[in-house]
Amino acid sequence: MEIDRPAGVLFDVDGTLVDNAYLHTVSWWEALRQAEQEIPMAAIHRALGMGPQRLLEHLLGPERDRDADERIRYGHDSLFAEFWDRLRPLPGAADLLRACAARGLRVVLVTSADERELPALRAALLADDVIGSITTSVGADSPPGADLLATALDRAGLDRERVVFVGDSVWDVAAAGHLDIPCIALTCGGTGRSELAGAGAAAVFDDPAALLAGLADSPVAALA
Repeated sequence: MEIDRPAGVLFDVDGTLVDNAYLHTVSWWEALRQAEQEIPMAAIHRALGMGPQRLLEHLLGPERDRDADERIRYGHDSLFAEFWDRLRPLPGAADLLRACAARGLRVVLVTSADERELPALRAALLADDVIGSITTSVGADSPPGADLLATALDRAGLDRERVVFVGDSVWDVAAAGHLDIPCIALTCGGTGRSELAGAGAAAVFDDPAALLAGLADSPVAALA
């Protein structure tokens, strides 16, 4: 590790900084229904964060008609696009990003969004002035899986020994754990505190505002 390389905080976006986890759930539910697949919303929500291909594998099984996968994914993307202009940040999201930057930490966003969706997320956050870089999962299958996190670290010039990842799902916690990166988990994406802690989260907070209030006692404090 190069001692002059900066420390930083990696943030998942969907359900962590932007309040859209249930919008994704509804969009997947309708896209699946249009493909004559009746899947309960609760099952869909629990699969968010797995990545589109793994999500379909998990919900529909390996024996499904894979020829329908692309149509279902396109259906989800088209349905979710209808919400873009109504996306809102979760409480304290922009303030949290600015507080991390004020501590001298590099702020990095890691998202499953493609380049078409990204402007809507940025417009919801209104924090471009402190965002160091954004890594998307174009061509990737596990947002934000360990491979995507590794790519984000490389692009931002960060070492895994000097970062913390903030996410909202057990899949986020698992991805960070694969790289030995501490993960702070937020329950605002809809996953319960005990489940996130049981998955290995280093700390659990309700939302960005709660993490901001407890920042001095969180794993982020050790980075500055």
